[in-house]
Amino acid sequence: MARNSAPSPAGSGAAVAGGDLRSRTRRALQAEIMAVAFDLFDQQGFEATTINQIAERAGLSRSSFFRYFATKEDVVLLGIEERGLHLRDTLAARPVDESPWQALREALRLIATESAANPERTLRLSRMMAVTPSLQARQFQREHGWQRLLTPELARRLGPAAAGAVDPRPGALASAALGCYHAAMTAWRESDGHADLPALLDQAMHALVS
Repeated sequence: MARNSAPSPAGSGAAVAGGDLRSRTRRALQAEIMAVAFDLFDQQGFEATTINQIAERAGLSRSSFFRYFATKEDVVLLGIEERGLHLRDTLAARPVDESPWQALREALRLIATESAANPERTLRLSRMMAVTPSLQARQFQREHGWQRLLTPELARRLGPAAAGAVDPRPGALASAALGCYHAAMTAWRESDGHADLPALLDQAMHALVS
């Protein structure tokens, strides 16, 4: 890129544009590293693959790798926090006349639909999770954050009686719904990605209210 080009206009708009460009560049580089890492994971297994190998294959130094990922597990789990925020916002946007369980069902159905839209990557990820204890532990920690994110909105939908700190219902609903999501994902993985993931989720969630 030429360095003698005219400077961007001063002001917040330029700052936002620059920040957005940096964010997109960072995400593009993260995607490249992830692609390299997943190829190595497929060839060697997750546990046998080192950060040094990933960095070398991606044309990075070890220190440069850590600019984009804090751990090897983060290469696999990138996006779980963002998906949790997306789930929370989707739940909050559901119609106010829906029951908490129905609102959860529709919000999770959207997440399932989005996951099924990229079946190859989702299946690779799910299979890797199933056989890698360290990934399972990190995933559990992060998705436990989903429950905390969903609980305030569920408490709001349950009404004033759920406002007290001792009410277990919001947490129970969130935990049960996420359990259904994982059961659906497991069944989908066992079908080698051929089953309808949103339909499996519907079946799992319907089983708890039938």
